[in-house]
Amino acid sequence: MGALLSQLFRRQAAPLLLELDLAQPLLEERPATAQARYQARRRLVLPTVVEGLRQAAGDPRVCGVLAKVGARRMGFAQAQELRGAITAFRNSGKPAVAWCETFGEMAAATLPYYLASAFDEIWVQPSGEVGFVGVSVSSVFVAESLEKIGARAQVGARHEYKNAPNMFTERGFTAAHREALEKVVASLAGQVVNGVAEGRRLPVEAVRDLVDRAPLAAEDARQGKLIDKLGYRDQVYASALEPRKGATPQLLFLQRYHRHEPVPKRLVRVVDRHRLVVALVNGVGTIRLGRSGRGPSAAMGSDTVCAALRAAGKDARVRAVVFRVNSPGGSYVASDAIWREVVRLREAGKPVIVSMGDVAASGGYFVSAPADLIVAQPGTITGSIGVFGGKLSAGPLFARLGIGHASVREGLHARMMSAFDEFTEEELQVLSRWLDSVYDDFVAKVAAGRSMPADAVHEVAKGRVWTGADARERGLVDELGGLERAAAVARQRGGLRPDAELVRYPQIPVPARLRPPRSSEDPQAALASLDPWAGLASVALRLGLPAEGPLMMLPQPAAWARGEPALQSLVQRLVQW
Repeated sequence: MGALLSQLFRRQAAPLLLELDLAQPLLEERPATAQARYQARRRLVLPTVVEGLRQAAGDPRVCGVLAKVGARRMGFAQAQELRGAITAFRNSGKPAVAWCETFGEMAAATLPYYLASAFDEIWVQPSGEVGFVGVSVSSVFVAESLEKIGARAQVGARHEYKNAPNMFTERGFTAAHREALEKVVASLAGQVVNGVAEGRRLPVEAVRDLVDRAPLAAEDARQGKLIDKLGYRDQVYASALEPRKGATPQLLFLQRYHRHEPVPKRLVRVVDRHRLVVALVNGVGTIRLGRSGRGPSAAMGSDTVCAALRAAGKDARVRAVVFRVNSPGGSYVASDAIWREVVRLREAGKPVIVSMGDVAASGGYFVSAPADLIVAQPGTITGSIGVFGGKLSAGPLFARLGIGHASVREGLHARMMSAFDEFTEEELQVLSRWLDSVYDDFVAKVAAGRSMPADAVHEVAKGRVWTGADARERGLVDELGGLERAAAVARQRGGLRPDAELVRYPQIPVPARLRPPRSSEDPQAALASLDPWAGLASVALRLGLPAEGPLMMLPQPAAWARGEPALQSLVQRLVQW
């Protein structure tokens, strides 16, 4: 028994080497349901990783971090949030080591390498390579294909930079489309090159030269000082687990480490039920009316998010709110409903700080505009203050397929959105008036929220997307940073201590989740939909409209991050049309 206790004591006293699997993109929030949590059981959650690294930096038991990197579908903002957390951990004097088999295999891997460059040391398998090839954004155009099959997209947009419908209406880049993309790509590429130069202690020009030479074999990358060592997994781990002060470090996944918070902190949570907190409300996915969905088609439902914001406003313990927005937009009406709840929170005296994720554009910017402060990463895709709408006219295609149609109507515009007919001149005027109305409302609300003249907002709007860094220069964003920075500002604005807890809101006990809400004012109403296919909008499909809505930025965020043609997104939208 004594020997067993002695062994357990030595194990508890051994230094901890935290493992982190960054070979796949992180979730923005912990799934709300047991089923969703089971399906995502191996996925890390971004706030958990950031908080875990912060906790580990001050824990004398932790001697370092060993991370496998390589997630190609990670967004720029997420990579920058992780780079910031790793840098803060390193500032505590503890080493952080990154490794992978390869950064791409004759494929682009700029973002994974950009993330790895924040670590003290980078290992790559000898047979691997470094696909640090730069940044590229491509667009696909199908207007000619639609014409050949007897269909035509009739879409209007406000204004020239609202490029979402160009895929269906153009045969190539318009001047405005190309100008906007060139600016975004230049900004992102500059951020990557400067970040790698700083992390690897290399001149910027040397990094640019390495980008133009990539993809590089592992040995060439080592000679260029992009990586430090060549080795297989066993060699990486043998080096990382060398005894320190007579004790061999014990491996522990960071997510397991983070779950075991100190006992005093847990006791405080149990005893102090009236502690003052900052509420974290998540808005992730395309914006739509109804409840949020957490299935294959993630969606930010206005009913869910509005209920969460209302609940935070009514809770006396909540002194400030961090609204985490990661959305390319969607429904104008749903965005407007969420906008109203943010305004009401501010009117009630509770500061609202928006933390932008990989993308907070179009409707995602609409819901952010009234916040007290907007925090974004330099690589966040934001702006896109504009609107589009219309339909696909496919009468000739239906006729070619032998599909006839007949209708009976009562009302001049009863068949306005029918795919069998083209818009009449009067219907085009109706669409134009609607586009003007939505755009003017969008600009006015941004102007009010940002305390800017409407004319100044229009100059940076016109449907144009910006990176977070460029948006800050133009007054659309206040500060650059991640969730931790937004939480710090919220604590300050709410008059709370620097260590006040950031609590996902609303907190609903498990038994309460099993019962239906008493009313729309019940925090239980803020639960996401259990329907895994809730993101499909059948009505929009029948009308020939994108299911996401008119305040939508295309392509999807993952396409920006990968720098590749969004072929999967294209197929999806062709089906929708």
